[in-house]
Amino acid sequence: MVRQISIIQGHPDATAQHFCHALANAYIKGAQSNGHEVRLIDVASMDFPVLRSKEDFENGTLSEPIKLAQDTIHWSNHLVIVYPLWLGTMPALLKAFFEQALRPDFAFEYSNSGRMPKKRLTGKSARIIVTMGMPALIYRWFFFAHGVKTLERNILAFCGINPIKTSLIGSIENQNEAQRLKWLDEIQRLGEAGH
Repeated sequence: MVRQISIIQGHPDATAQHFCHALANAYIKGAQSNGHEVRLIDVASMDFPVLRSKEDFENGTLSEPIKLAQDTIHWSNHLVIVYPLWLGTMPALLKAFFEQALRPDFAFEYSNSGRMPKKRLTGKSARIIVTMGMPALIYRWFFFAHGVKTLERNILAFCGINPIKTSLIGSIENQNEAQRLKWLDEIQRLGEAGH
């Protein structure tokens, strides 16, 4: 089955290429080699304000880059989110992007009855790819991968995205070339499968 895949490149540094960029490129290469359609949202290259009030979140004007990102998310049936772990969670710029893009009436809809909001992104799945300095096992089992769990449960699943899979790549600064190539091959295979 051919998938429509949105890659959200969440590394906040637009001035240099990082391993997150190599991972996203490997996924794209794999996906395109197997006929999947791919669009890229590069958060670091976007210009958008940080939301500062509930009024802005619910009724503020969308910037053009955010409208285009919403169109890309709406078009896709699978999201791939790539970012480095900073202070236990996603970088602030990526969180600001999600606050802008996943607004009411796009990602969810408030209920008048006081029930949980209606999920508006059902039918989409996601893969989260995170690089980090610490060993991934320690992040997953000692810290309970709390930052990734917040993205999974409180942002993506809240909007109806399911299933959500994760790839945690630890000790990134200490990996040799062979280890990095192994990860790039693994991510490329995920791209081929559209997972």
